[in-house]
Amino acid sequence: MEPRWTTREPKELLVHDAPYDCPYLPGRKARLPMRLPFRTLSPAELDARLGEGDRRHGPFLYRPSCDECTACEAIRIPVAELRSRRAHRRVLAKGDAVFAVELGRPTVDDARIALYAKHKTERHLSSGDVGELDWRGYEGFLVDRCTPALEMRYWDGERLAAVAIVDRGSVALSAVYCLWDPDYESLSLGTYSILKQVELCRRLGVPLLYLGLYVAENPHMSYKGRFRPHERLIDGQWRRFD
Repeated sequence: MEPRWTTREPKELLVHDAPYDCPYLPGRKARLPMRLPFRTLSPAELDARLGEGDRRHGPFLYRPSCDECTACEAIRIPVAELRSRRAHRRVLAKGDAVFAVELGRPTVDDARIALYAKHKTERHLSSGDVGELDWRGYEGFLVDRCTPALEMRYWDGERLAAVAIVDRGSVALSAVYCLWDPDYESLSLGTYSILKQVELCRRLGVPLLYLGLYVAENPHMSYKGRFRPHERLIDGQWRRFD
């Protein structure tokens, strides 16, 4: 498809829009039009995009636009209202006993590339391209960006156990991607990372945490629904689930 400008502000270039095999639900076709903003978004502009259901992949923005499926729903947590569950308190306590959390700028090195490959392969998330991921591929996905962003690093002593990329708006944080070492699966690092991002939101005075897409039929994504109350974008409206 030929690239073309969109009419949104700031101006964006539509660089790809075609159906392909759905990465979330086997046997279905997906459309995720990829848009490239002409400049870096301000925090307030990022808030507006998130509120409309946009997600980020490297420097690109996208939003599911599938012709015959509405399984993907953007999901966010109003952090001040999040109820403390016993299971979540247990995850936090176990994780805090092991990990030191460090904040910094998104970056790439051999340790992160190896961690990404191990995360994808051993959790059976690979689409066959893990072996081809190099520095530039990692940068294009998790370092290059069109928004303000930070990296949360989870250290077990000198061992890097997980990395989470988080975009920062003026009233929201957005979880972009979390890769973690499957050796730590018993510590529920995906859930632990969300809980640490909730803590960060509260520390920064940010009321919303976006968790990406919720897909009830995908076991790798359905766990997000256990954070309640939460809101999901359905038919263009944010609906609350208690």
